[in-house]
Order: sequence, then C-alpha cells, then structure tokens
Amino acid sequence: MQGKIIKNISNLYTVLVDNKLYNCHPRGKFRNVNLTPLVGDDCIIDEKNNYILEILPRSNVLNRPKVANVDYCIVLTSVKDPKISTLLLDKQLSFLIINNIKPIIMFSKLDLCNNEELDSILNLRKYYEGIGIKVFYNNELDSIKKYLRGMEVVITGQTGAGKSTLINTLGNLNIKTNEISHSLGRGKHTTRHVEIYDINGIKIADTPGFSALDLNYTKEEIRDSFIEFSKYNCKFNNCFHDREIMCGVKSALDNKEIIQSRYDNYLKIISEVKK
Repeated sequence: MQGKIIKNISNLYTVLVDNKLYNCHPRGKFRNVNLTPLVGDDCIIDEKNNYILEILPRSNVLNRPKVANVDYCIVLTSVKDPKISTLLLDKQLSFLIINNIKPIIMFSKLDLCNNEELDSILNLRKYYEGIGIKVFYNNELDSIKKYLRGMEVVITGQTGAGKSTLINTLGNLNIKTNEISHSLGRGKHTTRHVEIYDINGIKIADTPGFSALDLNYTKEEIRDSFIEFSKYNCKFNNCFHDREIMCGVKSALDNKEIIQSRYDNYLKIISEVKK
C-alpha cells in the first residue's frame, strides 16, 4: 500500500493511507543505503506487519527541519518577544533558495509593536515583496488560507515565533504552546517532532524551532541566494560585493535600492563561510 509519512517520533513513523493511520518501523535495509525516512515522504508499506518497505522519489528535501516534498516553506518571524532577527531570517531565506524551496515570510506578534516598530516592519515587508518573496502578517488568515490551499507546506522559524499557535488558529486545533523565556530573550521549545496536519485543504507541517542556523554552503551559493543582487552589474563577473571596486551591489546600497540590514547580513554570512 502507498501512503505518506505524516509524523515521526524516534524510530516510529505514522503513515496515512486512504484516511487510515498506520504506525510503522522502517526496514533495516534503509540503514544499509544511508537513507532515513522523513515526514512528507511518499512510501510503500506492509500494512499487515507495519513496516515501511520503500521510499518513493522525492521532489525536494530539507534537512532543517527534516521534511520532504514541500511546495512552500513559511519562515515565521516574530517581530517582538522574541525580538526580530533579520540575520536569522536572511539565513533561512538563503537556506531555502539554495535548496530550491519557495519561501514565504510571515511576521507574527505585530500586536506587541508601537507605531514606529510597525513602520519598520512595513518597510521590511515592502522590500522583500519587491524582490519577489511573498510576505504575510500572521493575522491575514483568509489570505493565507486562499494562497496555500492545495499545497504542502512546512513552517519553520525561531523558537517562540508562534508556529504551533498559527496552526492552532488556522485549523482550530489544540497543539501545545509555551511561554517566552524572558531571561533568555527567546522562546522555549514546545514542538519536539515534525508532524503534518491537514487544515482546510492545506497540508501543513509543524516543526521544532531554533535560535541559530549554520549554512554549510559555498560563498558562491550564498551570494547567489541573495536573489536581488543578480540584477546589478559589477566590474568583475565573480564579484562577491564586499571588497571589489565598481560593484553594482554596493552602488545600489548607496542609492538605498538595497536595505542596509540585508547587505550587512550578507557580509556576516559569507564571513562565516570563510571561517
């Protein structure tokens, strides 16, 4: 029987087949070929003995969070409590673009902001939409449902941004949530595993949060993942937009066509790659 893995805890996988759930273990052969089943995988199971027999070809894979075959990834970003980190946001966008996953930015907790902070978030939204990335506020529920209907979606983002809360709101569910740790300045982990929920025709995966993300890619991959940089002409074809002369990206920064935080984050990320 063919089904889809919708949940994984330790070495136990929940597989959905024709609206029926089977709790299965993977066959030992997967270890021999260094293949780990992932939430989102389409698979063949032995429903009598509760084994996963085969993993079908994947359209894409994310390693953080560990999930396969997604159409979009929502990068849920808290604007306050925990405070916004544009560096973590830009790292997540680069990670997704390098892995050929379409990102969606979603800002949460705008109700905690004053007018000046709201203006700053609006400017960020305009910039990211201007470079071709879809952006929502998490209270735009009707628009979110309409845009994602029929899609397979994963939600990722910093701990405490409200991933489980968003899914609860979209689907009238009761996923456990937790408070923010003010002493640490970030959220506490609530979700411990990856699980797909079917909400109004949207297959949406809740995932564990994180407060840091390392990008193990080349400088060239990082540079090319900052998609707006490609439209500016530089003197050197292999310009990295940091020390080179006659750099179109640095000129665009001076002309405020590129926002300062975006460029600063780019420099921080490629400096980490060098190290």
